[in-house]
Amino acid sequence: MQDLLDIPAFVALTGRFPPPQILDVRRDPVTQAHPRVIARAVRHDADTVLEWAARLEAWRPVAVYCAEGHERGRDTAATLRALGFDARALQGGLAAWEAAGQPTVPLRAPTRWVTRARPKIDRIACPWLIRRFIDAAAEFHYVPADTVRAFAATHGATPYDVPDVDYTHDGPACSFDAFIVRHALRDPALQRLARIVRGADTGALDLAEEAPGLLAVSLGLSRVFDDDHAMLHAGMLLYDALYLRCRERVPETAAA
Repeated sequence: MQDLLDIPAFVALTGRFPPPQILDVRRDPVTQAHPRVIARAVRHDADTVLEWAARLEAWRPVAVYCAEGHERGRDTAATLRALGFDARALQGGLAAWEAAGQPTVPLRAPTRWVTRARPKIDRIACPWLIRRFIDAAAEFHYVPADTVRAFAATHGATPYDVPDVDYTHDGPACSFDAFIVRHALRDPALQRLARIVRGADTGALDLAEEAPGLLAVSLGLSRVFDDDHAMLHAGMLLYDALYLRCRERVPETAAA
């Protein structure tokens, strides 16, 4: 495996699903002077890679960049490879990316979300949807049901999958549906996945043939994991797999 990604290889990698984990490891003063990032990039401190590497998803490739493609990006990628990740650094870093006319986006703080503890279906599916299609750097919190609103107010978080909030159930639709509608996600495979999630989450198991299986696996995950974030980490792979299956089953005419 090549240690470096040139720009065409980087672009090709970002077209895959699940998408690569794009890591911006520029030093803080450099980022403050030029607060733009490659789309879907998540900021990390290269000096503490051993602390945050465990939060990465082992089944997804990693693309790392620094300011100009020197040691900081390359060394971070090398450390991640030593830990077992498929990690490579962007040749020339952000400077080469922008010089080639490739797009960047303004650096923004990660969005923050909160819901009830001990998630089963919606409260795992929604974070997956957010991370894959809305904000790759989003932060999630699971708290006791009676503290969700207080946590949201004091921590600047958006509550979901609780009554009387924007992202929640509406008639037969579940919170996953609310995210799709509010963010205008028109992907036909997501629409198919939404039926599976809705069927499993609301007990309407006849909505999709996969709904009983999703319900069974989700209940099983809740018994395997006592830690909600560990359960979410495992659930991300589950929904990556389900989404890819949905993409395979969407007729070509619908996907065009």
